Amino acid sequence: MDIIDTIKEQIEGNPIILYMKGSPNQPQCGFSARTSQALMACGERFAYIDVLSNPDIRTNLPTYANWPTFPQLWVAGELIGGCDIVVEMYESGELQLLVKEAAAQVPVD
Repeated sequence: MDIIDTIKEQIEGNPIILYMKGSPNQPQCGFSARTSQALMACGERFAYIDVLSNPDIRTNLPTYANWPTFPQLWVAGELIGGCDIVVEMYESGELQLLVKEAAAQVPVD
C-alpha cells in the first residue's frame, strides 16, 4: 500500500487522530506534550501515530496535509491544526465540543 493511501486510511478510519512525536504518555517534544494533554483532558478516546517511529509518515504527511509541522490533530477527517490551535481551542471550550461530537459518531461495539 502506498504511504499516502495509508495516511488516508488512518485519517478516515479514526474519528480523532493525533500525529505526534512520541506517545501521549511519553511525548518526545513539548508541542506534542501540550497537544496530547489538551486532547486527553477532553476525556474521549483517540488514536495517535508516533511520527518518529514512522519516518514515511513523517516525511509525507506534511505534503498531504499542507501543514509543515507536528503535531497534527485530525478530527472527523479534517485537519484541525497544531499545538497552538489545539491549545487555544481547548482553552475556549471549542475542542471539547468538537471531540465529543466526533466521538459520538463512533458506533459502540
